[in-house]
Amino acid sequence: QVHLAESGGGLVQAGGSLEISCTVSGPTFSWYTMGWFRQAPGKEREIVAAIRWSGDSTSYADSVRGRFTASKDSAKNTVYLRMNSLKPDDTAVYYCAADSTYSKGPVATEGARYNYWGQGTQVTVSS
Repeated sequence: QVHLAESGGGLVQAGGSLEISCTVSGPTFSWYTMGWFRQAPGKEREIVAAIRWSGDSTSYADSVRGRFTASKDSAKNTVYLRMNSLKPDDTAVYYCAADSTYSKGPVATEGARYNYWGQGTQVTVSS
């Protein structure tokens, strides 16, 4: 069983930076994909970024590419989402998720592919 716990959310001004993290408890394997999703009030959940635990594949939503960076520290069993040049539209609850399905193809970007989810952390960007 995999347990995910996000931390690091908060309030930041537009143009600022924030890093959120997700600590993974339980077994992890190189083929696991770790995804970052977000959901704003009244909007559907959307993928933000995904990174394979082996580090050989990443994916970013067009809206955050160049501003957000997903990374992982295997020794700490933690994945990170560094968010720069934040905009008010980035305001949302951010969720960490894990896809444990074996795959060597591109990382999954559909939420239905992810079978473990964290509780979420609020990120609020003020204008």
